[in-house]
Amino acid sequence: MLLFAAIVFVLIGTVYIFLQQPKFGKKSTGERLEKIKQSPNYKNGQFQNLSHTPDLADGVGYFTVMKEFFFGKSKRSKPATTLPSQKNNLLNLAPNQNVFTWFGHSSYFMQVDGKSILIDPVLSGSASPLRFTTTSYKGSDVYTADDFPAIDYLFITHDHWDHMDYTTLLKLKPKIKTIITGLGTGAHLEHWGFDLNKIIEKDWNETIQLDNGFTVITTPGRHFSGRGLKRNLALWMSFVLITPSMKIFIGGDSGYDTHFKTIGNTYGPFDLAILECGQYNPYWKYIHMMPEEVVQAGIDLQTKKLLPVHWAKFSLSLHAWDEPVTRVTAEATKKNMEIITPMIGEAVDLQNPVSSTGWWQNIE
Repeated sequence: MLLFAAIVFVLIGTVYIFLQQPKFGKKSTGERLEKIKQSPNYKNGQFQNLSHTPDLADGVGYFTVMKEFFFGKSKRSKPATTLPSQKNNLLNLAPNQNVFTWFGHSSYFMQVDGKSILIDPVLSGSASPLRFTTTSYKGSDVYTADDFPAIDYLFITHDHWDHMDYTTLLKLKPKIKTIITGLGTGAHLEHWGFDLNKIIEKDWNETIQLDNGFTVITTPGRHFSGRGLKRNLALWMSFVLITPSMKIFIGGDSGYDTHFKTIGNTYGPFDLAILECGQYNPYWKYIHMMPEEVVQAGIDLQTKKLLPVHWAKFSLSLHAWDEPVTRVTAEATKKNMEIITPMIGEAVDLQNPVSSTGWWQNIE
């Protein structure tokens, strides 16, 4: 009995020490926590979605999910070969060049109307506190922090490991001028040494006036947050980005819900909607869209063009690595939605984005 108690004590102590690492961030305290408590989206000690959002579908338990994840994964959950990619010089872009570059999963860069914008950069090769458990696909990490110019606006949609990477952010810190994120996420950033004056934390449905001609409206998603043992202490976001020449929807992670139609009716139409497509499963259908729902969300948003992300870098679900893009492109064709599917690292002209060839085809 004493031996068992000693083992349990050591295990608890080990977990506690592990969770004290800086990469786990910090919970909100003081004035930040008091501001969070005033949010209409914060109830019973955590942020809430607009609609009731169970963690799992009805009748599904965590045991079933774990069994399927470890024993039912697709044999093609990861590509067997190195992914093709391109690499462009982001440091020498012409000031008048409007360009988009995707780095796999939900990390991407835009230069729009002279401003450099970076979203959810994860460039360290891992999306987990245990680096060996969620590694990036070969060929998907062709860019490093050294390849970026000064970043006028960094958007962090939420604090999950596949969207908010401690290692990458520390390397980018000297280049970042302004960070835009949701309530509570700033606690992590401040803990990591970011200047509080550079951090803009907002609730849903707030307007941020940036430089002349640049406006951001913070909008909802249907998801959750958390880097440690407790969920939903920071708010998950989507964003409406209005520039002098374009209107872009930055989707973040979200299950399908009525908020897309509300955003489309209020702020649309959009020139481009960048929406998550991947890491879905019927077991957790409320927090990640199925590919066909991604196209419907684009229709709801009244977007002219749809660019699917959240795939081609990490395996966080049970499906084949290329299933998301195969299904979403098929549905987009069916629904007459123009879709943009760039290769990792490819420079996309935002003024005239065109659909890429199926670069993922014939990759095992």
